[in-house]
Amino acid sequence: MHKRIDAHQHFWKFDPIRDSWIDASMQKIQKDFLPKDLLPLLNENKFSGCVAVQASQSEEETNFLLDLAAKNDFIKGVVGWVDLLDENIAERLATFSTQKKLKGFRHVVQGESDDFMLRNDFRNGISELKPFDYTYDILVFHRQLPAAINLVNRFPGQAFVLDHIAKPDIKSGAIQLWKENIQELAKAENVMCKISGMITEADWNLWTADDLKPYLDVIFENFSKENLMFGSDWPVCNLAANYNQVVKTLEEYISQLPIQEQELIWYGNANTFYKLDQ
Repeated sequence: MHKRIDAHQHFWKFDPIRDSWIDASMQKIQKDFLPKDLLPLLNENKFSGCVAVQASQSEEETNFLLDLAAKNDFIKGVVGWVDLLDENIAERLATFSTQKKLKGFRHVVQGESDDFMLRNDFRNGISELKPFDYTYDILVFHRQLPAAINLVNRFPGQAFVLDHIAKPDIKSGAIQLWKENIQELAKAENVMCKISGMITEADWNLWTADDLKPYLDVIFENFSKENLMFGSDWPVCNLAANYNQVVKTLEEYISQLPIQEQELIWYGNANTFYKLDQ
């Protein structure tokens, strides 16, 4: 195996008010997670770098991640947050455009109404990303996939990536409606998919690789090998497994693929999508 990129992880200095989504059931991650905590895990699993993704919705968060990236070479890219609903969004993006490691943006749409991505102000924000060559990470629950399909088809020139395979209900085993929507979303040539965040949608204490397999099968049947990338979702993954287990689960699943395809999933696709070498 050559290079590897973890295309999806987070850093934070834990703040119980700002990070209120990390509730009492998540005590394992109610603490600081910083580059010094991740680096040994990356080294142990032969990763050459990572992409840090926003976890709170503020420009302070974006600047915090950019500061960490400036001090740590292994943070190859940042997916930040900016107010896409702001009518002055183009000015905000222009301000950020000098930051070489800032590759794209994300909004926590899973916390919004199901039709949030249909809003005119949100779409105006999305329309301003491409002139700056920014990507957009789609973070939704599976029930919000129809709006995501509508969005990506409305902006065929915009580079999108689906986070956490749209959070299907792996714990209950429900799959059919999610599968139909994934089949539709994957038809859009401008959409990549992160193999990430699955174990935390399964039973945290009892999940097995067999629970994940039907969902991975759907993803691999519908997205081409050029459109898939690995993300650990560390440290959120710690709720259900350690970093090594997350990596091993995908290693085993794709072990039968040609080495070139494995390398695309581990490195090449994330590198191309986020332009990490630039």
